[in-house]
Amino acid sequence: MNVLKIVILILALFRSPLFLVIGALALVSFYSADIDISVVIIEMARLADTPLLVSLPLFIFAGILLSESQAPSRMLRFSQIFLGWLPGGLAVITLIVCAIFTAFTGASGVTIFALGGLLLPALLKDGYGNTFSMGLITSSGSLGLLFPPSLPLILYGVIAEERIDHLFLAGILPGILMLLLLIGYAVAKSPPRRKRAGYSSGEIRQGLREIAWELPLPVILLGGIYGGIFVPGEAAAITALYVLVVEVAIHRDISLGQLPAIMSKSMVLFGGILVILATSMASTNYLIDQQIPSRLFEFIQNYIDNKYTFLLLLNVFLLLVGAMLDIFAALVLIVPLILPIATGYGIDPIHLGIIFLTNLQIGYCTPPVGLNLFLASYRFERPVTELYRATLPFLGLLLVTLAIITYFPWLSSALIRYLG
Repeated sequence: MNVLKIVILILALFRSPLFLVIGALALVSFYSADIDISVVIIEMARLADTPLLVSLPLFIFAGILLSESQAPSRMLRFSQIFLGWLPGGLAVITLIVCAIFTAFTGASGVTIFALGGLLLPALLKDGYGNTFSMGLITSSGSLGLLFPPSLPLILYGVIAEERIDHLFLAGILPGILMLLLLIGYAVAKSPPRRKRAGYSSGEIRQGLREIAWELPLPVILLGGIYGGIFVPGEAAAITALYVLVVEVAIHRDISLGQLPAIMSKSMVLFGGILVILATSMASTNYLIDQQIPSRLFEFIQNYIDNKYTFLLLLNVFLLLVGAMLDIFAALVLIVPLILPIATGYGIDPIHLGIIFLTNLQIGYCTPPVGLNLFLASYRFERPVTELYRATLPFLGLLLVTLAIITYFPWLSSALIRYLG
């Protein structure tokens, strides 16, 4: 048994696929506890029948379609026309466009690579400093993970067995608060305003025509769900079909010949999530069978007697997890373990989900190993240490937002009470 554990450790050190490491750990655990290993297959079958899980591959497909099209350029052009007059206009545009784009793609790396090459030259040309511009884009890369139809929100709902529509509502106000704090800082740091040439009526009409088909997407998605027209799974299908028609048939950014590669890319990503999720949920069965969450809760209670101290320590732990693990892996590994403990302290699972995602979102740009820092370093061809310095002011504001979100749970629950 010890030899097997050493082999698994070696697999992890040599960066083997995560599902292999988790699955191997689960099988070893089942064997040591004399549990039938068919539980892994049972979990995969159960997950495949989960109605909420249907929305994941569809939203992934829609997000990759958008990222492979010219939608980012159209969004930026539209925002410059209608928001460029604001103080710090281009910085505000960067934050808003990145947040919207990340909400649909669900992966900050996609946002940095799709928009970074467009935004950095534009910010430098507008008079923003190089350090500020790189810090702004790097920090904005994961900004939309609290906004629907964020894939991590859906995944948390599947793992925690919470309503997806409630999670969508819960993330809106915390996400807006985070956006507003960063906008305020961006406006304060913006260069002196210069006389800007106005856009002609023809350019304005052209900008509207370019974005006219993508603009209704949030309305279709949220209006359909909260108007009672369709459930999240149906909303995902409508969104995927709508994006497919717009990008392939109307804008023709994507040819029919490109579709198989895009579908393959989408399903590979979803397949990885599904396998990791199944092996992780099987491991969760072992943890529950061995009463590990309840034992851990009893142990923690000996040292932490109130939920506010627990939340503080949880935030520190999750920031470290977010800096070291991909957000999907972090969710499937950590949520099943932490959720019963947090519930024992009287923390609402929906509020816990928003705390989770906020921490993991910030972890993406937390030195020294935050994923966004290395992606931005590669995209902008700058030393990663330079990105550390560039993101520090934004990181400070994000941590302030995290504290507010953590200790004022009504931010997560207000819209659910009024609209849910």
